[in-house]
Amino acid sequence: MQIKLNLKQKQSEYNVYLNELNELKISGKVAIITNPKVAGLWLTYLLERLKCDEYFIISVPDGEEYKNMQTVGEILEQLFTSKLDRSSTLIAFGGGVISDMVGFVASIYERGIKFINIPTTLLSQVDASVGGKTGVNNKFGKNLIGSFYQPTAVYCESKFLKTLPKRELTAGVAEIVKMAVMFDRQMFYSMRDLDINDDSQILPFIKRAIELKAQVVSQDELERGIRAVLNYGHTFAHVIENQTNYKSFLHGEAVAIGMNMANSLALKLGLISTKECDEIRAILEKFDLPTTYTIKDENEFYEAFFMDKKSENRQIKFILPNGIGENLIKNDVPKDVVLEILREFK
Repeated sequence: MQIKLNLKQKQSEYNVYLNELNELKISGKVAIITNPKVAGLWLTYLLERLKCDEYFIISVPDGEEYKNMQTVGEILEQLFTSKLDRSSTLIAFGGGVISDMVGFVASIYERGIKFINIPTTLLSQVDASVGGKTGVNNKFGKNLIGSFYQPTAVYCESKFLKTLPKRELTAGVAEIVKMAVMFDRQMFYSMRDLDINDDSQILPFIKRAIELKAQVVSQDELERGIRAVLNYGHTFAHVIENQTNYKSFLHGEAVAIGMNMANSLALKLGLISTKECDEIRAILEKFDLPTTYTIKDENEFYEAFFMDKKSENRQIKFILPNGIGENLIKNDVPKDVVLEILREFK
């Protein structure tokens, strides 16, 4: 199966391939950037399918806390040492952390070289590896240093999910729920019966989530409009991740909490019903995703919103469900209303 992204701004396109990683032919040098866990499980599988002139393996530590400029510098050092040039290709082989970092490195190495995403987590397959958002974190927040830089191809293999820990698998489900709530009511309600451990059941949801994202990115590659809707739950989640030093929650887990917080705000604004709020929370909890977080200081949490990339001119951009299957971008929510919602999580 293939899903095509047509990028209007740059008049270019690339494919997302589902279960089609049979042979990967690449001219020139190739650097595979991965982590020890993924390499131990799947590197041999990839190398058996890779046909290239010469390849190098670069391994970086596993975890969101390593998605920073220090690790980027270490990757760049190894690329220069290996004498990669602008005809070379990087392969991001791992989850969302690897995808984000390698895409960013590809965008700045010798002013830009090709890269391919081969995501090994569900979250990366349905979200991080598709669409060209790259970046790293710093002490001020998540992905505040980065670029829009598209891969030349994405290869998603459902067999990679078989070796994922349960938490990693369910964290990816949060991003599928996100897409369903924002864009596809029927998809959302069909998740009630989803068994994520069954390949035949999960693959259609992966495909649909990627199709929806491809449609959005094709319309708005640089996030000037509708692409911001893909950040449902993320405005709250990024604050949670930063406050917990990226150690307490996986990204998808933080997004699940963030969606529940966004739903509380949508309910307060009359955009969604109590029944729909309960239905979304029930789906998240069905997959053992967290929906609560204890806010210590609501004013501090509120001020942290302004480090979000989507906030402009002291206005916070909230992505909210307008019923299940529809969405709304609000940048005029009064501060006292937001603080009232944050107090619900104290």
